[in-house]
Amino acid sequence: MNVKRALISVSDKRGIIEFSKKLQQRDVEIISTGGTANYLEKEGIKVTKVSELTGFPEILEGRVKTLHPKIFGAILAKFGNKQHMKELLENDIKFIDMVVVNLSPFEEIAKQSRNEEKLIEYIDIGGVALLRAAAKNYRDVIVLTDPDDYEKVIRSLDECGDVTLHMRRIFALKAFYKTMKYDAEIHSVLSELFASKEFEE
Repeated sequence: MNVKRALISVSDKRGIIEFSKKLQQRDVEIISTGGTANYLEKEGIKVTKVSELTGFPEILEGRVKTLHPKIFGAILAKFGNKQHMKELLENDIKFIDMVVVNLSPFEEIAKQSRNEEKLIEYIDIGGVALLRAAAKNYRDVIVLTDPDDYEKVIRSLDECGDVTLHMRRIFALKAFYKTMKYDAEIHSVLSELFASKEFEE
């Protein structure tokens, strides 16, 4: 099976316990961030924390977690590219084959509040970057944003040991759509909050 390591960081935890257990049953190492890592560990799932992998703690009250070369190098490297492979080896970076991320719930918070400071704290940075990086490198990385896709991945892994290129492309398109929609919602809410015309002009 070509999937050896998966990075999981989710706010919507629907189905993530069962999915993580199925990945571990198939010998996939799970890497995770603070809140998600704790949630998985409580359910008996073995997790490598991002801070253990990078050798750098999560800082600024969680604003900086995954923004590190050992994470993004592992996601953006092209398998088979000699220069990429050489640089990974030199920097002790191992491939991450799957990224499972859904974003901080800005839209849900915006429905409840127009408090500027509260809204700003729900603007996801690392999650968006992870999705874009994984979607960009879809040939080598499976990107998942939707819990409804978890079972499709497990089924594909069991049938052929991998996820087909067509399925990877569809997942990448979904990730780009999710990040586009997410940014559009932030733009809309902040335009209203700042009493400004939409910056599109």
